[in-house]
Amino acid sequence: MLQIQNALVSLDVIEKFFVCNLDKCLGECCIEGDAGAPITEQEYAQLKEILPEVYADLLPAARQRIDEAGVAYVDEEGDLVTQIVEGRNCVFTCYGEGGMCMCAIEKAYREGRIDFYKPISCHLYPLRLTDYPSFTAVNYHSWKICKAAEVLGRAKGVRVYQFLKEPLIRRFGKEWYDELVLACEAYLEEYGE
Repeated sequence: MLQIQNALVSLDVIEKFFVCNLDKCLGECCIEGDAGAPITEQEYAQLKEILPEVYADLLPAARQRIDEAGVAYVDEEGDLVTQIVEGRNCVFTCYGEGGMCMCAIEKAYREGRIDFYKPISCHLYPLRLTDYPSFTAVNYHSWKICKAAEVLGRAKGVRVYQFLKEPLIRRFGKEWYDELVLACEAYLEEYGE
């Protein structure tokens, strides 16, 4: 573990390679799983606010689920998460060419229709954050559907912390990220791959 300010960062964040390979996985991380994406109370409010802008992009079953139960719920672990459809799909998924799953929120953001990119837990994936009273744990979530991303990351020489620069800065700030990079470089210089 590395300590960067008030965060404990798993060594997997340094040692593992990762570059999303949507051509291989087709965005399966938005489809598979037993709960929706973790969100904050602030993100919950933002999702309700942007809903009219993304509603038409959603699947009919997702629109029905939102109409019946809202955009989020509290899961079995007590976490606030996005609603899911049929026990798996995030309600904010939509599909593009070749059956590729996309985030309707990110799509609307890229098209300039909204100013909210997507929940930070989605933006940071495959990292998962756990907040404790005195620190935040930053851990790599290893999932078989991301094997192609690990292979592509290794081929390109891109490590998890490098691939996730933008969302890490979004969550922790530029100063924190710069400190992380220095610590990662020092670690890799000393311990290699």
